[in-house]
Amino acid sequence: MPLTDTLIRSLKPARTPTKHSDGGGLHVLVSAQGSKLWRLAYRCDGKQKTLALGAYPAVSLADARQKRDGAKKLLASGVDPAQQAKTDKLHRLASSASTFDAVADEFLAKMARESKADATLTKKRWLIGIARADLGSRPIAEISAAEILVPLRKVEGQGNYETARRLRATIGQVFRYAIATSRASNDPTFGLKGALIAPVVTHRAAFTDKAGFGGLLRAIWGYEGTPATRAALQLMALLYPRPGELRQAEWSEFDLDKGVWTIPAARAKMRREHRKPLPSQAVEIMRELKSMTGHGRLAFPSVQSTLRPLSENTLNSALRRLGFTKGEVTAHGFRATASTLLNESGKWLPDAVEAELAHVGADEVRRAYHRAAYWDERVRMAGWWATEIDAMRTSVTT
Repeated sequence: MPLTDTLIRSLKPARTPTKHSDGGGLHVLVSAQGSKLWRLAYRCDGKQKTLALGAYPAVSLADARQKRDGAKKLLASGVDPAQQAKTDKLHRLASSASTFDAVADEFLAKMARESKADATLTKKRWLIGIARADLGSRPIAEISAAEILVPLRKVEGQGNYETARRLRATIGQVFRYAIATSRASNDPTFGLKGALIAPVVTHRAAFTDKAGFGGLLRAIWGYEGTPATRAALQLMALLYPRPGELRQAEWSEFDLDKGVWTIPAARAKMRREHRKPLPSQAVEIMRELKSMTGHGRLAFPSVQSTLRPLSENTLNSALRRLGFTKGEVTAHGFRATASTLLNESGKWLPDAVEAELAHVGADEVRRAYHRAAYWDERVRMAGWWATEIDAMRTSVTT
């Protein structure tokens, strides 16, 4: 006798599972715990088999009968419905693992395992987050260039042309990872290079003449803000590191007796350890600073918490308080100043200047050479540059 919803709801569990038939092999299996499970009994290739169709009431009586009829059609065409169900499940799993979201998550996890800088990972997560709203749930192999253009145009429409360019590049990285893992066959972003508005390239502002730089140095040495900020600005002038490398510096990285600062690979932009010689002027500044912040891990702690470094905007904000506009100088601009004046002096090999700036080419042999061969010259150059700093800030022309 066929089942009814009323009858199914009235079924009670027994000590052992009980079957209640609906016809055509379809039945409800009531477990000892009270679960009501749809099962289909059938024969395939001479073997008795059972196919699970779900649980009642999530799968209704009508749904169960529809699934039974579908399974019967598969049997009639020579297909085992249980095997087909396994195949369909694998396809669903493969599809869910091949969405833009899934591939992007794997790509970000790979970057993290490769020990990419936290700042790099944060930017990549942010950019990918912009793309997720429009692309996230789509199978990556089916995403077209036109679809990718949607989030790009949104960013571009806000006037953020450089962000749009970086977003396209980051989406392209996700696609190339998908290609490498056999989940996509091409990178649609390649064809979008000419579709975006090209951003106007603006170089980081910096003084590249001695007179202008001397005025900046006098202002810095007279800065009346926090000692950590003043020391950081002075060291930016003397050592010209990347601002983030200095802000996050830890006392364990400095050997003041030997006059060496070792920036670990984990924080260096080029992902390799970088050693910088410290002239006596820098050592003196660091010793004075250590008497104030040396009790903690960070050399340049935030005012709010000794567990956090100076914020990203602290140095630029200090330069603004000193009266310099962002069009005149930025924290990163100290690198351009040093590069220009060191090269213009004609006293130092260009490769030694590049090595001190932690710039390297793609050639591995040259990279290794940069790391060691110019150390003695870089030590002399650091001392000469510090003397030049002293001369410029006291208005002495050399």
